[in-house]
Amino acid sequence: MPVTEISEPGDLGEGVARLRAAVRDHWEALSASERTVAQYLASAPVEQLLFASAQELGTASGTSNATVVRALQRLGYGGLPALKRELATGFTAAVAPEVRLKQRIAHVGRDLDGIWGDVLDEAQERIEQTRRLTGQDSLRAAVAALADAGEVHCFGIAASEAAARHLALALGRIGRRSRFLDATGFALADHLLGLRQGDAVVIFQPGRALTELTVLVERARAVGARVVLVTDELGEEFGDRVDAVLTAPHTPTGITSEALTALVVADVLLLALTTLDEERAVDTSHQLTVLREQLLSPKGNRRS
Repeated sequence: MPVTEISEPGDLGEGVARLRAAVRDHWEALSASERTVAQYLASAPVEQLLFASAQELGTASGTSNATVVRALQRLGYGGLPALKRELATGFTAAVAPEVRLKQRIAHVGRDLDGIWGDVLDEAQERIEQTRRLTGQDSLRAAVAALADAGEVHCFGIAASEAAARHLALALGRIGRRSRFLDATGFALADHLLGLRQGDAVVIFQPGRALTELTVLVERARAVGARVVLVTDELGEEFGDRVDAVLTAPHTPTGITSEALTALVVADVLLLALTTLDEERAVDTSHQLTVLREQLLSPKGNRRS
């Protein structure tokens, strides 16, 4: 169908509206095969686009995965993950979780090879997107904020708890004082009392500007602690109030774990900090090994 026949999306969301507007605006610059992809993208159901790989979209549009990628780039997207992120925002708000779950099940079916491919493909897409969206300057600023911290407070709740807990535990294993925070509401106030000048806070929060997030950032600024925010959607809102923002894209489909990219970012920070003080990290690792051996020794060798 001609691009002029692409109708407005009604209540389908801003992501669909932007996609269709991009197709209209860039139509003349697209090749014949790219137009075929663009028409398919503009008319396909949102859930179909969210769960499809570039190869599947190429097959569905009668083109190829390379053509799909080129078309998306010409339309102003960094790639398929960028398109999915935009579409997912309105889709997840409008469609109930149980409905989205049914759609995921319907998409993958019971084909184990397909399930294996879908999960690994999305994981790879999200990790590659993490690489692209966080620049070296942001990473350097984050490492600098943590390097000399007296104590690192790692905050994460719900799906973000795994990354925050992992970072806090692993920091201790390389000889750095750290604590995990998952308190909310009034309970968080007690933890905030322990935040001191020279400390640092790492906040894992993909979206939703929770009251706890605002209070935590303001408390850190008030006492002279530095803040690193690991997020997907809140970088622009909090960017001028924190020392560094690291982007960890969330899942547009729910096929992969929400915490996946946040855990990867945590591991980057850990390795960077380990290299800054190798002697302390090695010594702490040795002490940890000795303690584990003592705990695993036979009861007869332990003192009563």
